[in-house]
Amino acid sequence: MKKYIFLLLIFTTQLFSQTKYEFIDSDRLGQRELKIQLPRNYNENLEQFYPLIVTLDGDYLFEVVSGNVDYMSYWDDMPDAIVVGINQESSKEDDLYISDEDYFPIRGGAKFYEFLGAELVPYLLEKYRVGIFKIVVGHGDSANFINFFAFKKDPLFQAYISISPSFSPFMEDNLFQLISSNKASMYYYLSTSEEDFKDNRKTILNLNTRLKDIKLETISYKFDDFKTDNHYSLVANSIPSALNHIFSIYKPISRNEYKNELLEIDYSPVKYLENKYRKIKDLFGIEKQILLNDFRAVNATIVKKKNMDYYKDLSKLARDNYPDTLLSNLYIGRYYESTGNFRKAIKAYQEAFVYDEIDGITIEELLDRAEKLKFENDY
Repeated sequence: MKKYIFLLLIFTTQLFSQTKYEFIDSDRLGQRELKIQLPRNYNENLEQFYPLIVTLDGDYLFEVVSGNVDYMSYWDDMPDAIVVGINQESSKEDDLYISDEDYFPIRGGAKFYEFLGAELVPYLLEKYRVGIFKIVVGHGDSANFINFFAFKKDPLFQAYISISPSFSPFMEDNLFQLISSNKASMYYYLSTSEEDFKDNRKTILNLNTRLKDIKLETISYKFDDFKTDNHYSLVANSIPSALNHIFSIYKPISRNEYKNELLEIDYSPVKYLENKYRKIKDLFGIEKQILLNDFRAVNATIVKKKNMDYYKDLSKLARDNYPDTLLSNLYIGRYYESTGNFRKAIKAYQEAFVYDEIDGITIEELLDRAEKLKFENDY
């Protein structure tokens, strides 16, 4: 019986994300409680580094954020990520304290601000495999507070999820000036709802009116105005919407992306695919293997636009990503067929015999194609 319990523990550890509670000793704040969720295979992928998502109001926001991260990363709609919630249940008022004069953090607020940058993040970087991309999440007063990190010359975070922020005076103007002239890459998500607090909603709508027309390559901005949610329930809709926006490029190529982007470009669809995955690496620090779904999308684009020359480059990309499979043989064979070099096409298809089948493409299918070409061309 003990053996079965032990095996079950191993099995469940591999199936589910790992959530634990830790205490960090802070010179500024004393001891603070953290909730930490690690990716499902954190202990198996020892070379992998992960995006970090820091959640203020972790006493109630953490579970919403961590649940969505676990679910979305399971389906590869976003990368695995480390989620850290800061419990502020008994300290929120002190943690978010700002001046009545210049409306910047002072006293406990200044200490909490310094704690995140000088203690918490360095602690997490040392103890866990935290990558280059960091997100901060806040709601209400904490959503206002996270904006102070954006004003730093070298911002601690690259993405901000601001859910129904209770803006302090001048924050709306300061944010607009920052975002409208920002030169570094920045993701900013903002949300409210028709049943939100009236004062919050008014300033949020004003800010969105000013931000929505900004066209900067460095800024990726999304705004949501939910219809039936109130100040508290809109959190459940805001978190997945924000994560979907921030990690949109990480997702597999969708029907919409295929139709409105791949089919519309005036350059190589293979180059489009390479650029997509290079940007994933540059933004998130993740070396992601090109998905078979995305190879299929590029293949469909080549066929649709009847530009078979691109098969040559697609074959090289397939060999780099799936070296033990016959995918590369399929594409290079199609390239040679399009050029009329049927002998090389036959050879490419026949050589698939020593490779593994993949994505429903069988050795028999390629060998049959080789035989058909031999028959049609009297070889």
